[in-house]
Amino acid sequence: MPVGHFPLEDKLIVVTGGGSGICLAFVRLAMESGARGVLICDLKLLPEAENTLSDKVRFMKCDVSSWSNLEAIPSKVQQAFGPNAVADIYIAGAAIFEPEWSSWLYDTENQGGYHAMRVNAEHPMKLTRIAMRSCLSVNKPCVVLILSSVAGVYGGYATAMYCATKHAITGFTKSMAQADVDESCKIVAILPGQVSTPLWTGPAAKKVAAQFQYREKNSISAEEVAEAMKEMIEDEEGRYPGGSLLGVSKEKGRELFESLQGIVGDGSAAFRRWEDGVFEPVREVFRRERGARL
Repeated sequence: MPVGHFPLEDKLIVVTGGGSGICLAFVRLAMESGARGVLICDLKLLPEAENTLSDKVRFMKCDVSSWSNLEAIPSKVQQAFGPNAVADIYIAGAAIFEPEWSSWLYDTENQGGYHAMRVNAEHPMKLTRIAMRSCLSVNKPCVVLILSSVAGVYGGYATAMYCATKHAITGFTKSMAQADVDESCKIVAILPGQVSTPLWTGPAAKKVAAQFQYREKNSISAEEVAEAMKEMIEDEEGRYPGGSLLGVSKEKGRELFESLQGIVGDGSAAFRRWEDGVFEPVREVFRRERGARL
C-alpha cells in the first residue's frame, strides 16, 4: 500500500549531510514540525548546527563514502532513541562537488574510483537499501528523500562528473517508484537549483564560486528547499508518490519533473502477468526481510 500522507510529527529522522546547508535547515524544520527525534550523520557540524543538538537531535560522525559507517546508522538510532527505535524518514543529503584530488577532468582518480560518485550517487542508493531493510524488518512504512539537483536532469560541460552523479540518483529514484506500491517505502528526490549554502559560499568553494560567477541574488535559501522537502514527505494532497522528482529554483519555483518508467503497459491482464513475473525476484527478497525482527 502506498505511503500517502506522512506527517513529520512524531517521526524519527536520519539526515546525512545535516551538519550544514539545506539539510541543517531541514533538521530545524523537522523539529519545529514536532519530529520525535533527528540523527544528524555528517563528518562535522558547523557551529550553528552544534546549537541544534539536544536530547532530540543527536550527532553521529559519519563518512558517507564508507559503507561500514552507513551500516552503523540503524544501531546509532537505537542508541540515541531507544533499543527498539527504527527511523521512519531518511534524508540522503550529503553531497560534494568533484574534488581535484579525485577528478575526471584532471585525471587524478585512484584505484578506489571517483570520490564524488561514491558520495553523491552510491551513498543515497546504499542508504535507501538500509532504510528499506530496517523498516521492512519491523513492518512499518518509510520515506527516503534523496537530495539531487537540477543537474540530475540537465547536462553541463564544466560539471560533467557532478551531473553524472546526480543523473545516477535521478534514475535510481524513478526506478524505485514501485517500492511505494509494493512495500510502503516511498523513495523521492528533490532537485534544487542554485542554493545559498556552504557548498557555494564556504572557504573551500571560492574557486568554484568564481568560475560559475555565483551571485546570492540568483540563489534560493536553504530554508526554501527544506520547505519543499517537507511538502514531498508529508504529501497531504497526494502529489508526490514514490519516484517523484521535484525541482525548486529561483527561476522556475517548484517544478515537478516527469518520472516515466521504462515500460508503460496497457493495463491488460497479460501485461500485469508479465510485470508480476519481472518484479517477482525483487518482491521475494523484500518478503524475506519483512517482519524479520517481529
